[in-house]
Parts: sequence; structure tokens; C-alpha cells
Amino acid sequence: MTEQHNIVIEKRFCGPPQSGNGGYVSGVLAALVAGDSQVTLHAPPPLDVALVGKQTDEGAELWHGEQLLASAKPVSLELDVPPMPALDQVAAAEPHYIGFTQHELPGCFVCGTEREAGDALCIYTGPLDDGRVATRWQAPAELADAEGNLTSPMVWAALDCPGFFAVQAQAGHALLGRFSVRQLAPVPVSTPLVVMGWALHHDGRKHQAGTAIYQADGELLAWGHATWISINRS
Repeated sequence: MTEQHNIVIEKRFCGPPQSGNGGYVSGVLAALVAGDSQVTLHAPPPLDVALVGKQTDEGAELWHGEQLLASAKPVSLELDVPPMPALDQVAAAEPHYIGFTQHELPGCFVCGTEREAGDALCIYTGPLDDGRVATRWQAPAELADAEGNLTSPMVWAALDCPGFFAVQAQAGHALLGRFSVRQLAPVPVSTPLVVMGWALHHDGRKHQAGTAIYQADGELLAWGHATWISINRS
């Protein structure tokens, strides 16, 4: 039996101007699946319109009318996550975030430079010497749940864009195609955090990236594994 849920992706949660941020949308759909899940994005999710989330025997699906936007299925997740880089290295990388000088989606809820703290996540990962990207970050208090932590869709969103900046040099313009997240502990808004991304593998137009959120003392709170798809590249 299929159970249905009414879902609206608000405009503030955009990636491109007219569609939802892929990480946030993936997290909204993943919340309909018990345990770890893998989300595949099939089409850009429109903003401020009625969508339908369907829980199925295979997982969950997100629909806009007759168009399938995303699907989620339960998976067993494993990823070799590197330790958090030293805070001084992270601080030195932050001013070199490429989005400060060239950003294709400056209004993005996660990484857009035209957004304001409190209204968006404002995660600006700069390049480390070893090819990873990272930034110090404190999650906006305005986005906390009743316990003072980020909701699951917000954690998925925070783990999205750092993966793109980790593979951008090889991927060029790319869209999130598939995403999985494992959350190990609550992500509080009251303590300093570090967000990191790193490239895993490149295969033609497909680019694999890992992302992670740590407390500033190095404790790993959540990680993600993403497939980015290059657009207009062979």
C-alpha cells in the first residue's frame, strides 16, 4: 500500500532560482524512508507548489503531477571519512572559496553568496592544499528544531554543496544526481562546526564526492556520498 504526503519546497530552499536545492529535497524525501537511504534526483523540483511524497514498498518517491522528481531506497552505507583538518588550515582556506569571485548559483540556500545568515546556511568551503575543501561553520539558530539541532533535511542540505566544490575543477557545471547521508549524532546550532568535502572518483561525466560535518573538536557528526553529473560535457 502506498501512503501519500503533501510536500511543498519553499522558495527559500532553492538551489537554482526556480528549483529546490538537491540536498534539501533529498533530505525531505529521505525522511519518508526508515534508516539510511539513497536518493536519486530525476528532475528539478519546482518551488512553492504542491508535490506528493509517496511511501512505497521499495522506499519513497516525490511526484509533481505525473512527473517523478526523486526516488529513495533503503541502503547500507559505508564511507571511509578522513579526519577533520586542522582548524588553522581550515581558517586559511576560507577566504579562497571560489564562490566569492565566481558563483553560478549565488542564490543557493546552502552555498549562495547573495544569501544572508539566518535565512540560509551560508557554507563557503575553501580549498585545502590536499584538494579537499573546508570551512568553519556555525549552523543558524533560526533553523534549529525544538532541541536546538538541525533537522534531518537541513543536515542533508549542509552536506550537499561542499561535495560540488570538491569536484568542480573536473566536473565544471554539474548537477546533483544521487545522494546518501548517514547522521551519527545531532548537529547542534550552538557549537562551532567544520564542514568538509573531498573528491572520491571521476568517471566521464560522473563525479563522486564525500562530505562531512564535524564538531570543532574533531567529532564526526554526519557524512554524505554524492554523485555529481557534468552538464554539456562528454
